[in-house]
Amino acid sequence: MDQQIQNSDFSNYSLDRGDIQSVSKTFIANVFMWMFGALTISTVFAFLFSQNLTLLSYLVGPTGLSPLGYFVMFAPIGFVLLMSFGYQRLSSPLMAFLFLTYAAINGISFSFILLAYTASSVFSCFASAAVMFGIMAVMGYTTNKDLTSFGRILIMGLIGILVAFIINFFLKSSGLNYLISIIGVAVFTGLTAYDVQKLKRIAEGTQFEGVGAESVKKTSIMGALTLYLDFINLFLMILRLFGRRR
Repeated sequence: MDQQIQNSDFSNYSLDRGDIQSVSKTFIANVFMWMFGALTISTVFAFLFSQNLTLLSYLVGPTGLSPLGYFVMFAPIGFVLLMSFGYQRLSSPLMAFLFLTYAAINGISFSFILLAYTASSVFSCFASAAVMFGIMAVMGYTTNKDLTSFGRILIMGLIGILVAFIINFFLKSSGLNYLISIIGVAVFTGLTAYDVQKLKRIAEGTQFEGVGAESVKKTSIMGALTLYLDFINLFLMILRLFGRRR
């Protein structure tokens, strides 16, 4: 996904520093607008399905998850892969539709989390994730330090987390689960700063003159997807550590 964002078709038109900063701020604002919109949709759908037994019955049957329930659990992975690998071929309206649909389905799957944890702990963990995300986003946008090498280490840590998740699926170790969550908080906190800086540099090193609104919008949506995933995973890791189950 990072490679696809970086390889967007941008021109070499020269702008002065003031124009570049203006373009950067506008681009980042659009990225966060898409991200916050997606988070709002996820939150609304999670609340609706967790509070409405009729809607919840479509996901869970007498013997466990329904076919729709399985679809809701695994479809988000397909949406992310489709948007990532289809970036060059998909239109911006279709990308926007896929992103918002993905956010809605993700929200439905989060309804299980709201049922498993107390409302107060979900809220406190969400608020904590929001504060940490906000601080790191500001740091990533304002720092002059190049976070590229730091980002490579974090991506290696992310791969390690995925491997550990798979191993612990069979081991079912509570200690390993706790360690994964601690490392996960550190990794996704750091990735937030790295991804925001990466998006800022895309905007600053990209002159949008001569580039269609289509390409700019698609890049904004992919950037929003990246930050959305950073925030959601940070929230889930904090919830695994501090959330109180019902």
